[in-house]
Amino acid sequence: MNKLIILISLLLIVELSFAQNNYRQEDENEIQTIFSKRRSNGGYGAISVAYSEIDNKDAIIMGARGGWIINHSFAVGLGGYGFANDINYDNIFQNDLDYNLAGGYGGLFLEPIIAPKLPVHISLPILFGMGGIAYVEHHNNWDHWWSTDDRSDVFWVIEPAVELEFNVTRHFRMAATASYRFTSNIDMLYTNPDILEEFTAGLVFKFGKF
Repeated sequence: MNKLIILISLLLIVELSFAQNNYRQEDENEIQTIFSKRRSNGGYGAISVAYSEIDNKDAIIMGARGGWIINHSFAVGLGGYGFANDINYDNIFQNDLDYNLAGGYGGLFLEPIIAPKLPVHISLPILFGMGGIAYVEHHNNWDHWWSTDDRSDVFWVIEPAVELEFNVTRHFRMAATASYRFTSNIDMLYTNPDILEEFTAGLVFKFGKF
């Protein structure tokens, strides 16, 4: 936990310093006028698809987020993600049904954007939130979420990411993303406490005023 706190503190310091540098550079490059406030606010919505591993098995993570962009260089907003892996837990609960692990998480994100006016640049979003995970039963082509305490759980999550963004058009950006999930311990039957702590890689598609 101490290592996590130190890592998050360092990430926040780096993000804030990058944001401040971007503000200074944009102010220096901008033509100043009598009535200019030298600010430009916008916003965006995004969808994402990513690959990760859950319990050493392939997993797909689908997500969406939306945020307010301050002066082109810093975004704040909300994001949410859903995931499922391809594990077949045959007879794990002593019956003939198949199971997958699935769930979701979401919360507040902060996103410094480095050199946003360049056609290719970097952003550093970090998500703070909570989520839930459960075994999903596949029976008669219908998914059933287990509701018992030993087969589902809620957790806290912190997920810092690095995104390589491409300004495709004025109102559309595409990004390659890589992140790592830090979570509280998962307390479920036959499940490792750190089952969700893993790297993720994927694509993000952003639409809005940048």
